Amino acid sequence: MAFTEDWKDLDAQQRYEARMDAWADPAVEFESDAVKQEYQDRVRMLRDVVELKKPSRVPIAPWMSLFPGLSQGLTAKETYYDYAKLADAWMKFHAEYKQDVLAFSINIVPVHIYDALDYKLYDWPGHGVGEDSGYQYNEAEYMKADEYDLLINDPSSYWTRCYLPRVVGAFEPFAGLDPFTDLVEGPTVGPFFIPFGTPPVQEMLKKMIDAGNAAMEWIQNFAAMDARAMAAYGLPGFAGGVTKAPYDILGDTLRGTRGLMLDVFRQPDKVLEACERLVPLAIDWAVRSNNTTRHPFVFIPLHKGADGFLSDADFRRFYWPTLKKVLLGLIDEGLVPLCFAEGAYNDRLEAIHDEEIPAGKMIWMFDATNMSEAKRHLGGYQCIGGNVPGALLTTGTVQDMDDYVRQLIEDVAGDGGFILGSGIVIDEARTDCVKQMIAAGLKYGSQV
Repeated sequence: MAFTEDWKDLDAQQRYEARMDAWADPAVEFESDAVKQEYQDRVRMLRDVVELKKPSRVPIAPWMSLFPGLSQGLTAKETYYDYAKLADAWMKFHAEYKQDVLAFSINIVPVHIYDALDYKLYDWPGHGVGEDSGYQYNEAEYMKADEYDLLINDPSSYWTRCYLPRVVGAFEPFAGLDPFTDLVEGPTVGPFFIPFGTPPVQEMLKKMIDAGNAAMEWIQNFAAMDARAMAAYGLPGFAGGVTKAPYDILGDTLRGTRGLMLDVFRQPDKVLEACERLVPLAIDWAVRSNNTTRHPFVFIPLHKGADGFLSDADFRRFYWPTLKKVLLGLIDEGLVPLCFAEGAYNDRLEAIHDEEIPAGKMIWMFDATNMSEAKRHLGGYQCIGGNVPGALLTTGTVQDMDDYVRQLIEDVAGDGGFILGSGIVIDEARTDCVKQMIAAGLKYGSQV
């Protein structure tokens, strides 16, 4: 669905302006005009740093996962499962921790749906891990080494008939269905639907209905939870949609780290062809979600591109070209790619300063990357952010945190284009250290 009726007639900058205007004027009834102004001021700060302007102060946007629930006394299991308890904790968290964006509710994974579907890609509290643990990824070779052509020739059919039956227990009957592209003429309708009359497929459909009901309950609760916090505290969301680098889709979801690393040497041309095939799918994934949320930022967690996973030469050959195509596709749609470069990107900084990507159109949030070097390579080119370490959040002192944030802001924030954030997605952390990160950001970020 187009964002506006005349969307195709707009250029990238006009689309960007339209998305930014929509973000600044959400369909939310704020508790007061003053709160609405706070919301718009925060949107303005974030827009200014994207556009490499000096904001009124440094925006503060740590990545949050379980921390809003755990910090208010909930267990991990309660945070995931109990919407009423989480909604109460969500409001208390945002009242207590004065960050500039809503906590990242997408990280509170929808475990009721996982239960309904027998989802095998993760473990979660009560389903493979303890009640105080966050969800854990179960990496495996869900795509076989000899299945690249199946994926490349028809990704949707491959997902439905090969991949999903392996990772979703309820979808095992999909493996025996014919591809939906068989439905081309009347005589093909009867044979195609014969399996839908069998008990396994009908049971699968019932489980899908259960998952759909759980999904409606999930989105209604989370939309209300975020809207309430936004209306009370004037907080914009940090992203409105998500996508991934094509290489990460292969490595995280399909082949697994080991499988893909072997493929890079054993069948590199197939890896490259598959990454290219996934580019339009990755762009479309983000555009659809961001059109719905009317938010310009697209969250892109980067996993397999970090230092140590690939040589710089292989990063430039296998990872960066198709990620760059996704970034350019999103920018052409007026969207702002928000890349979270997990791990260290010290060896990648030269490559990602790619002048084919227009300046002031995306955000790089860093984890273990040297921020002074990130500033040297990307300053004046793209917005950067990060990188308060996880160790400091979990084992540091208040003074350690104050010192780190002060030095970080002094080093990289002076001429704008910087967002203060955490280098990790925060589950467990010392509450005093998280509060000090935000307090120090407010203090020193107002002085630049």
